[in-house]
Order: sequence, then structure tokens, then C-alpha cells
Amino acid sequence: MGKPVMTNLRLAAVIPAATLTLGIGTLSASAQNAPQNPPLYNPIRMPASNQVTDTLTNKDIPTGFGGFARDYVVTFQASDQVVIDLVSEEFDTIVTLIAPDGSTVGENDDGPDGTTNSLLFARITQAGNYILRVRPYGGQGSGRFTLKVTRLRPV
Repeated sequence: MGKPVMTNLRLAAVIPAATLTLGIGTLSASAQNAPQNPPLYNPIRMPASNQVTDTLTNKDIPTGFGGFARDYVVTFQASDQVVIDLVSEEFDTIVTLIAPDGSTVGENDDGPDGTTNSLLFARITQAGNYILRVRPYGGQGSGRFTLKVTRLRPV
């Protein structure tokens, strides 16, 4: 009686090992043919015109404050002086300029014109790719906006 149990145990151990080997081979073959996932964070390149009209939605980057943000990449040179203008008729805007190292260079909620649009002046000290972050004040709102970057030149 002890001998058949031993045989059954050996047989049971052999079958899962063979199944496991076949399963791994099948899994790696299908993983090789699977499409690549897009990166989780993929900011949008600012067009050559340095102006974009777009829409902030709940499909953008969650801010953790109940709202969403949309990021744009722009390349600046050291000593650039820039004006970043963010206008929306649909939500109270905030624009943030983020350096290549992830630090915040500047942020603006309401521009000097008394509206809820944003206007940020910045002097660039390090060349590289910067992030322009568009988001609503207090995490409230979404909708159409226009983002514009102007490089100031000495007169």
C-alpha cells in the first residue's frame, strides 16, 4: 500500500514540472510578441510656433489635489528670458515652469491684468528641456486654454 502512494506522488510531481516548463515557454513566446506599453509620463512637445491651444480634461495627469494637469516640453538656452502666458475662459489657470532637474523655477496663478489668467516671467540659467505645467487653481476646472511662450530679446 505504501508503494502505490509513492508512485502516485512521483507521477504527480512529474506532471506539474512538465506543465510548468511548457507554460513558461508559451509565456515568454507571447511576451516577445506583445506590443510595447507607452511610457507612463510623456509630456507634449511645444510646437515650433511656441503656442498651443488645447483642452485640459480628467484624462490628463492627476495632481493629487482633485484636479488634473497637462505638461509640455520646451527647450531653453542659458540666459533666455521668457514670458509664459496661459489664458482660459473656462477655468482659473496656474502655470508652472519646471527645470530639467525637477525643481520649480516659477509659478503664477493670476496675471497683472486682474483676470484669472496666468503670466510668468523667468530668466533661464541652465540650458535644457523644461516642463510647462498647465493646471486649474485649487484643482477646480477643466476646458480649453492657450499656452504661449515668448523669448524676450534685448533692444
